[in-house]
Amino acid sequence: MELRLLKELVRRGEGDHVEFKLKSNHPEKIVRELVAFANSGGGKLFVGVGDDRTIKGVKDSFEDEYTLVKAIDTYCFPKLDYRLERIPVDTDREVLVLTIPRSLDKPHYVVDSSGMKKAYVRVADKSIQASREMREIMRRGRFKRDVRFQYGDKEEKLMKLLDEKQTVTVELFAAAAGIPRKIASNTLVVLVLANVLEVHPHEVFDHFTVAMA
Repeated sequence: MELRLLKELVRRGEGDHVEFKLKSNHPEKIVRELVAFANSGGGKLFVGVGDDRTIKGVKDSFEDEYTLVKAIDTYCFPKLDYRLERIPVDTDREVLVLTIPRSLDKPHYVVDSSGMKKAYVRVADKSIQASREMREIMRRGRFKRDVRFQYGDKEEKLMKLLDEKQTVTVELFAAAAGIPRKIASNTLVVLVLANVLEVHPHEVFDHFTVAMA
């Protein structure tokens, strides 16, 4: 990547596909951003760029690179595909750019020291923990096949609810249809996989809407 392109991407700021980190401190937290990119539409992590979009670079880019690569190998499962570049921005400073493609092997997880796994997805300029529904959509979405479902009473109640509210959560659908949360969750997942609904991840409750034609 040329310095000119780096400056242009930084000028645009953080978003769905871009994250800035001034340093590589707390690499166990940085890998959340990488996992979120892999589980979403891919993205670039810039190390040596501040939240205020100042391009400061890092002095010892090889040490930062070692720290990040070790963190990826230690905390990410399954392993991530990535490309790493060092972009000179001064005589003794470089910006590290980690490019993460959208993964076909998702969901990817961050695994902590106790073995607990958490998946993340990218929403605007934030990486948020993926819900059970998002994890299931990612897992089942890996398989290229047509998803079929039977349009029954609960699906009819869902469509009426969506016609009234435009957006629903798992909890709202379960309550309105008088069904267990697990059944409501699976119904929404199946309809997303069948391209009938769209899912909009959120930090508190995911929202589901009718898919655009």
